[in-house]
Amino acid sequence: MTDTSVLDKSPRSTRSTTLRNARASLVRRLRELALVPALIALVVLGAATNDTFLTKANLISILGSSAALALVTLAASLILIGGKFDLSLESTVGIAPALGAMIVLPASAAGFGTELPTAVGLSVMALAGAVIGAVNGFLVVKLKLNAFIVTLAMLIVLRGLQVGTTEGKTLFEMPEPFFTLATSTFAEIPLSVWLAAAAFALAGFVLRHHRAGRALYAIGGNPAAARAAGIHVDRVLMGVYIVGGILAALGGLVLTGYVGAISSNQGDGMIFTVFAAAVIGGISLDGGKGTMTGALTGVLLLGIVQNLLTLAQVKPFWIQAIYGGIILVSLMLSRITSGKAQD
Repeated sequence: MTDTSVLDKSPRSTRSTTLRNARASLVRRLRELALVPALIALVVLGAATNDTFLTKANLISILGSSAALALVTLAASLILIGGKFDLSLESTVGIAPALGAMIVLPASAAGFGTELPTAVGLSVMALAGAVIGAVNGFLVVKLKLNAFIVTLAMLIVLRGLQVGTTEGKTLFEMPEPFFTLATSTFAEIPLSVWLAAAAFALAGFVLRHHRAGRALYAIGGNPAAARAAGIHVDRVLMGVYIVGGILAALGGLVLTGYVGAISSNQGDGMIFTVFAAAVIGGISLDGGKGTMTGALTGVLLLGIVQNLLTLAQVKPFWIQAIYGGIILVSLMLSRITSGKAQD
């Protein structure tokens, strides 16, 4: 005999599930746009306090100066969503473009003297980022070492290698392609900005619509359950570390073009700003949560804050203190709104 009570309750249960899913989707969208009011408030404040803030030149300057940070924040965000860390991204920002430049430059310009073609130098730069990411991934994913300690050690090792390789010198005389992303424009906007926008759009699409993106969220949320569901956890995490290394290398190339040189300490201290952008953008340090929209708004917010402080002639060392305060406030707000303890 057919159980009519089950038939009667089935449509109601379906409607209830649909409402819950719609509510959860709305909450996710609101979290993605949580920083938009703050961005609007900062823009209004900037317009009210400085006549040059809303000029086209200044707005393009904000975007251009934020492009390198955006690429490295994207790298950190993807790794964080997978439930891991990579503090060495800031050192990759320095050593990857430095290696690419030194195999191109003559010995008289602090290079290795090999004077290989520019295309080879740029390829070596990307390869260096991929290798660094692969080494980090192997140590963390395969050998099961603590991600925080491993990548902190790698940060120190790479920084020492960069200073030693360059002998503390600043590299200036690179070929024009090393500066093109920051100096060339399309529709009056630097190519570096278009690159960062495309990278975020692609990452957002993959995370939302591709099985690899869904797998990354699952791994960050519960790696054991993801493994039990048939997800190749090690393969996905290794891939994310490699992609993160390449993105950090590209961020270093963008920074090289923006500054016009590669110093022996390029990228030093950048990881603090990267984590600030990711955290205030809603990327969870516990893994499995966060969106590219949120991370991008975090980058823009910090870019506007830095621009406002620069226009107000605030000294640079205060900017780092303010970034730290922003992280603390963001963590407290996240704790209050989520109602969950943070590990």
